[in-house]
Amino acid sequence: MGTREAVVYTLICFLLSLLLLFWRFLWLSYIAATSTPKQTSHSLTAESDESEFRLYMLRKSKSVNKALNDAVPLREPVLKIREAMRYTLLSDGKRVRPMLCLAACELVGGHESNAMPSACAVEMIHASSIILDDLPCMDDDSLRRGKPTNHKVFGEDIAILASVALMGLAVKQTSSSTDVPPERVLRAVQVMAQAVGTEGLVAGQAEDLAGERRSFEENNQEGLEHLEFIHIHKTAALLEAAAVVGAIMGGGSDEEVERLRKYARCIGLMFQVVDDVLDVTKSSEELGKTAGKDVMAGKLTYPKVMGVEKSREYAERLNREAREHLRGFDSDKAAPLLFLADYIVKRQN
Repeated sequence: MGTREAVVYTLICFLLSLLLLFWRFLWLSYIAATSTPKQTSHSLTAESDESEFRLYMLRKSKSVNKALNDAVPLREPVLKIREAMRYTLLSDGKRVRPMLCLAACELVGGHESNAMPSACAVEMIHASSIILDDLPCMDDDSLRRGKPTNHKVFGEDIAILASVALMGLAVKQTSSSTDVPPERVLRAVQVMAQAVGTEGLVAGQAEDLAGERRSFEENNQEGLEHLEFIHIHKTAALLEAAAVVGAIMGGGSDEEVERLRKYARCIGLMFQVVDDVLDVTKSSEELGKTAGKDVMAGKLTYPKVMGVEKSREYAERLNREAREHLRGFDSDKAAPLLFLADYIVKRQN
C-alpha cells in the first residue's frame, strides 16, 4: 500500500470512528431520556422502601461521623480528656438527632452543609448528657452502646470534664457555621441552650431522679403527667432542638419551624415510650445497655404507668400524630422524616 492509499485508509477509519461515536452518543441520549433513573442511596422519595432509608441513614451517619472525628482530634494538651470525649462521641450510636437536624434543614430548602455544624453540636450535647446520666450519682450504669460507660473506663473525674468539654464544644461548633446568616446562628445557639438547661435536659433529669422516690399506681393520671414532664424535657427537648435548629439553618419559615418542632416532640416521646418497653422486654445483650435497670431503680416508666400493651398503642398514636405534622410539606423531601418516625416506633434496641 502506497503512502496516498495509507492516508486515505487512515482518514476513512477516523471518519468511521467518529460516526460510531456519534451514534453511540445518540443512543445513550435516547436511553437517558426515555428510561426512569434509578434512585441512589443518596436520596429518598415517597416511593422509597425501608432498605433505601437504611442506606440514607448510613450515608448521613458517615458524613456526621467524619465531621465529629475532625472536631475532636487526638492531640495534646489534655489528651486524656480528648480520648474520653471521643470514646462516647464516636461510639456506635444511631445518630438519630443529627440525622433529624440535617433532614429538617433539607426539608425547608437548605443544604446538608448549612446544618452539619449544628447536627454535630446536637450529637455532642447528647454524648455529654449520657456521660453524666451514667454516673453513680445519677443513673449509675456500667454499660452503654455495648461498651463500658465512660466513667468506668476513664474514671468519674475525667468523665465529668469530658462531658463539660463536649457541651462547650457544641456551642463552638454551632457558631462556626459560616454559610448561613449570623442571626440564624445566634438563634440556633439560643435554641440549644434552652434545650440543655432548666427548660430542657436538666429539668427532665431532676424530675427523673425525684421520681425514684415517688409511687404511682398503673393507669394513674398524675403518674402519666409526671412521666410526660420528665420525657418532654429529658428526651424530646433535644430532638426538638435538632429539628428546630436544622429548619432555622435551612431558612425555614416560622410556621415550618413550629410544625417540625411539634413533629419532633411526638417522635421524642415515642422514642422514650419504645425505650421503656424494650427495657422490660429485651435482654442487655440485645439492647447494648443494662436491661431492666429503670424498674430495679424504682423509676417511673410508661409500662409501669400504662402497662406494656397500652404503651405500645401510645407509641403508635404518637407516630400517627408525628406524620400528621408533616402534611403539606413536599412528600419527597419529607420522606426521611416519615421513615425516621417508623424506624423509631419499630426499633428493637
